[in-house]
This record gives sequence, C-alpha cells and structure tokens, in this order.
Amino acid sequence: MAIDKSKVAIGFIVAGVLTVFFGTLLTFVGPIIIDDQIVKNTVIDPKNEMSYTMWKDVPVPFYMSVYFFNVLNPKEILKGEKPMVEQKGPYVYRKRIQKDNITFHSNGTVSYREYRRYFFEPTMSSGNESDVVTIPNMLVLGAAVMMENMPFAVRLMISATFKTFKEGPFLTKTVGELMWGYDSGLVDFLNKYLPGMLPSSGKFGLFAEFNNSNTGLFTIHTGQDDIRKVHKVDSWNGLTELPYWRTPQCNMINGTAGQMWPPFMTRESTLPFYSPDACRSMELVYQRDGVMKGIPLYRYVAPKTLFANGTDYQPNEGFCPCRQSGLLNVSSCRHNSPVFISHPHFFNADPVLLDFVQGLRPSEEEHGLFIDIHPLTGVPLNVSIRLQLNLYMKKVSAITETGKISEVVMPMIWFEESGYIDGPILTTFHTNLVVLPAVMEYMQYGFIALGLATIVIAALMHHRLKASTKERVKGAHYHETKEKCIK
Repeated sequence: MAIDKSKVAIGFIVAGVLTVFFGTLLTFVGPIIIDDQIVKNTVIDPKNEMSYTMWKDVPVPFYMSVYFFNVLNPKEILKGEKPMVEQKGPYVYRKRIQKDNITFHSNGTVSYREYRRYFFEPTMSSGNESDVVTIPNMLVLGAAVMMENMPFAVRLMISATFKTFKEGPFLTKTVGELMWGYDSGLVDFLNKYLPGMLPSSGKFGLFAEFNNSNTGLFTIHTGQDDIRKVHKVDSWNGLTELPYWRTPQCNMINGTAGQMWPPFMTRESTLPFYSPDACRSMELVYQRDGVMKGIPLYRYVAPKTLFANGTDYQPNEGFCPCRQSGLLNVSSCRHNSPVFISHPHFFNADPVLLDFVQGLRPSEEEHGLFIDIHPLTGVPLNVSIRLQLNLYMKKVSAITETGKISEVVMPMIWFEESGYIDGPILTTFHTNLVVLPAVMEYMQYGFIALGLATIVIAALMHHRLKASTKERVKGAHYHETKEKCIK
C-alpha cells in the first residue's frame, strides 16, 4: 500500500501546530503551576514536611559571634579622660533553635514558644571563654545614672552599698563569666531585699537571660487563608501592641518573627519583623540583587533611619528620649537601665559618637547587617544580624565610684547572629525552586521551537511534493499531446 506523502506532511504540520500551542499554553500555565506549588509549600502545615521542618526546628546552623570592647585605661577614665578600647574576639557560639508548645488555631494562626541554647565553639573562636577582659560594671555605673535624681542621702547610701560588696566601676572577669553570669554579693543582696529590680534572679551576666530561654509566646499566621499573611505576627505574649514606647506607631508589632517572610517579594517589598530582644519592630529595605550558589536573591539592609533620633527622623520620636542618631534607647524595656543599642562600632551613627571613644573603626562590610532572601519563597538564604550594646555613663555626685567620668555612650560588646542554608537543604531548595522551574521554562520554549521547526519542514516537504506532482502531471500531458500529433 503506497503512502500518501502529501497527507503525511499535512499530518506533521498539524502536529507542529499542536506542539506550538502546547508550548505557548505552558508559558501561561507553567508559572501558575509553580506559584501554586510555592503557596502549598509555604503554608505552615505539618503535611509540608520540608518547609514545616525548616520552620519548626531551623536545621540551618546558626552562630552567635561575640566581640568585647576591652577597656585599656579604666583609671584614666575615672579622671575624666577619653576611654580607649580594643576589640577582643570573636567568641563563637553555636545557636540551637527549636519551637515547642506548637498549637494550631481555627482562625488560621499558630502559637509557639521558641527555645534557644548556646554552645561554645573553640575552633571557630579567636580565644577562649577563660580570656580575661575589662568592661564597665553595669551594676555600678548603670545604677548610678538611674539614681541620679534620687535624694543626696540615698545616693550616699547606694555608694556605701557598692563599697560594702566591693563593687567598683569596672569589671575584670573571664569571657564566660561576663557572658553567662558570675557570683556577686550585691546581686544576691538585691535579689533578696529588692526582688524584681534585676532581670535575672540568679547570677548576673550579659547573656544570662538568653541561654536555655524562650523569646515569648508568638502567635503568627499560617497563610492558610491568605498566603500574603504567612509568618506575620498576630500577637506576642498576648499583646497586639507594645507597652514600651510613646507613640502608637512605635508600639506596633509589625511583620514576621524574623525567620521567614511571605513569598512573591518584589524589589519594592520591605522586610519588617518584630524583635523581642530589641523590644520593637524593625524594617529592612532592598539594596541589590545577588546570587548564592545558583539561587537568585535580594539583599536587604538596615536603612539609615532605623536608629535615627526623633529630630533627624520624625517617626522615631516615639522611641525617645533620644541621644545622637544611631542609638536606640532600650531603657524602657530593660528595667530602666541606661542601655542603648546601635550598629557595631557606631556604624551609620552620628560621627560625633566616635569622638568620645578611641579604638572604633566602623565599616559596612564588617558592621552592617543584612538578610539575603529568595524573593519567590520569602526564605532567607544568608543572614547576618549585627548589633552593639552600649552603656550611658557619667559622673553622679555622692556616688564616688563614678569619679570624674565624662558623659559618654560606652560600647561594651557587639554580637553577630549569622546563618546560611547549606548541605542537603540547599540541594533540595535548588532542585525544587531553581532547576525544576528552569526545566519547565526550557520545555515550553523547546516545544515552541520544535513545533515551529516541524511546521516549517513539513510545509517545505508539502510544497515540494505539490511541485513534484505538478511536474509529473505536466510531463504526462506533454507526452500524451506528442503521441496524438505523431498519429
């Protein structure tokens, strides 16, 4: 049975048209399928094994690197001279995070407490917890500022109490003691006779509250009803607004809990989150595009207005009483102690702060904070949150421990919390969110190209077959006419 080549060519043209149609359809349907998969895998749901595990246990290695500002001239400071400091560290701790008491609610929210523990990593540190450093004594110099407006007799009594317990204006202790607590007769005395005055009922240390602790009861949206709300905080410790600040705007609990964000971000999106440690909501802004191991990302950084004072940036008026720009007064949520948060080395702060302390060298590369986000999913790929703890200190009459100290915001420590996705999680992330969408994209264009090529080739074949048939008919007609003429 002879094959009709013309019909075969037409069949190929039809197949080509269908292939182009299928490829074109994929260009519209493909992104919808990918977006649908992202929504399904972004919702906080125990059925989403990978994303739920990432949210619940945060399997990414997280580290806290701590740097101390070792005071070089404590005696001279008491005489009114400029403080001189040298940075010591980093002292690196692995941070273990785990969510517990997870309860899902019928209104599309979930409550949990997040517990954190720290483990010293000697191999990653440039020193040991047994290293000795000298820093201002918060118990003495902080209390002196807090008592500044008390009656003269009370201040004398406070000074006598310091002397009784041999508490001086500066502490020389090991890193481990300063971090996690040391025995102090004064602390024991205050906890016994003035309970609640200190943040900790045990030993006194800069991070004593942090280890084996939780960050409070968070209630966040699961995204079940609206994916744009996923991870956003509904309440914290039962509060929908904070009690610390002077304006409703500053007391707002905005954004997420600071670990993941809603998907489908654009360059115009910001990165709002609530930080219990800073006692406020913060917002990072887009800086630039980037790539991490083949995965596209957006880098978000702190705007210069983050810690600006109310004079330089009016919306921050509610965080006052303020000092120079670059300092956040957290005394209202830190038992009224004169403590300020800033970027390390007063990066992005009023340059005048650098004039009061010798030994600081701010730079964006070392001291700026950033979060690298995969914009399609809202998952952080690389995080580096860097903050500095400062103590406001000055001479207070009748409290002789303060000597002739000049008024200064004194850096004590700065720390960096960092982590990045790596290993099997990165591989899975790369496969599901980079490779598969790319394959789908190549497929749709591949189908269109294949269909067009099939149409062109089949059309050419059909045209040649038609021409060939015409030639044969013409030839046959010529021979028939010739034969008739001969007869």
